[in-house]
Amino acid sequence: MSTTTRAAVVESGGAPFTLSEVVLDQPGPGEAQVRMVAAGLCHTDLGVASGALPFPLPGVLGHEGAGVVEAVGPGVTSVAPGDHVLLSFTSCGSCHNCRDGHPAYCATWLPLNLLGGRRADGTSTISRDGQDLGGHFFGQSSFAERALVDERSLVKVDPEVPLDSIAPLGCGVQTGVGAVWNVLEPRAGSTVVVLGAGAVGLSAVMAAALTPATTIIAVDKVGERLELAKELGATHTVNANEVDDLTEAVMEITGGRGADGVVETTGSVFVLRKGVDSLAARGTLVIVGAPPFGTEVSLDVNGMLGGKRVVGLTLGDNEIQTAIPVLVQLVKDGKLPLERLISRYKFEDIDQAVADMSGGKTIKPVLTF
Repeated sequence: MSTTTRAAVVESGGAPFTLSEVVLDQPGPGEAQVRMVAAGLCHTDLGVASGALPFPLPGVLGHEGAGVVEAVGPGVTSVAPGDHVLLSFTSCGSCHNCRDGHPAYCATWLPLNLLGGRRADGTSTISRDGQDLGGHFFGQSSFAERALVDERSLVKVDPEVPLDSIAPLGCGVQTGVGAVWNVLEPRAGSTVVVLGAGAVGLSAVMAAALTPATTIIAVDKVGERLELAKELGATHTVNANEVDDLTEAVMEITGGRGADGVVETTGSVFVLRKGVDSLAARGTLVIVGAPPFGTEVSLDVNGMLGGKRVVGLTLGDNEIQTAIPVLVQLVKDGKLPLERLISRYKFEDIDQAVADMSGGKTIKPVLTF
């Protein structure tokens, strides 16, 4: 039995989100229908809505959903109706990287999550007036009152934790946290630099504050965000508008040694290069921010010979069934003060949330249903 629901549809690249009645397919094998309670808004949603990525439009986006399971399809065993769930990314479960515990590097990650708009078998999950819409975004398309979700995108969570307080864990927060915990793994006395103090960057700051790193440097152009970074655990801040050279600023703070770890969240190749140049010998820079497809960066090759590493990252390289419940517990215990990043908006006000996020007024908008 298919379900009619209300979704925020992007009609074409650059168009606003418009609320529209859509029809969800019934849950197939390995799928569940989820009533949405909250959904975070992420820059990836805005990038696709702008037409910058080849996702099929008109379509329904949204990939930081949180809700309650209403129905499950054949073969679903990990969740049941009534369960509180967080929605994250999907994966095939059978390729080399999935089996190795790295589903963010699934062989079919791009078509299943970001670009395909359909299930792996090519069928559509959402239609309107008999016409298929782009859906299955991150296996969820959660900018709708109900979503048809891949079981592999679903994580059952503690029902005592309000869903609107943890929705951003699905993408942005786990990305920033994973950059620090899974890649940099700061040792006692490490220096971590976070380039960009948006939702992902501030999540990296909070994660670094839960490690033995002793110097945590947040870099941004917005003074208020740097103040917040300090409250969330940054020991130093650099306002990029107020320094002549970012690399020199980091060198000055680190006594000329440079940074052990850098998290680059801005997607600017200029900032990326400055970050690599500010690494200490044997230091690692993690690329998190994604510029348009095809973007390249130049590096000083001899400068890399001191054991520097540059590592790309998707979704924190997390295995979501193990990572997300831990993050939920840290939020519950007050150790990951995610609430400081969140501003809530009614689902109907999605375009206002987009405007406030694009204009820098809010760090992490969460839509509530």
